[in-house]
Amino acid sequence: MASRHLSRSIAMQSLYEWDFYGMKEGDLDKILDRNVADFGPGLEDVKFVHDIASGVASHLKKLDVIIEKAAPEWPISQIPIVDRNVLRIGLLELLYSNKDEVPPKVAINEAIELAKTFGGESSGKFINGVLGTVFKEMGLDK
Repeated sequence: MASRHLSRSIAMQSLYEWDFYGMKEGDLDKILDRNVADFGPGLEDVKFVHDIASGVASHLKKLDVIIEKAAPEWPISQIPIVDRNVLRIGLLELLYSNKDEVPPKVAINEAIELAKTFGGESSGKFINGVLGTVFKEMGLDK
């Protein structure tokens, strides 16, 4: 598994756990450290894992508003925990990352792959639909 994909997987698993247990202040860093040690020993770029997770945490409210606008029939609380955290990671990379490092289509494809790996049967299609909607609204599809 490529280093960045593994980093995104660890970030997603950590965000899932943090979300599941109520997003308590200070817990995310502990969860990240434990999951990096468990799932990514020897990972070259641990900072990338922390950047994704802390980016999601710091932009959480904005990301959730965007998700609810792009998927109005799905209130954020009704989206499965895996799917909403994959969406948060995908949106973070789509909106806030350096486009030279993570082009928009890579951000979307990586999110779809995370959804297929960790989500339900229709998670990949759902993630693709929501991120595709945001991508089009941003005018990046031209």
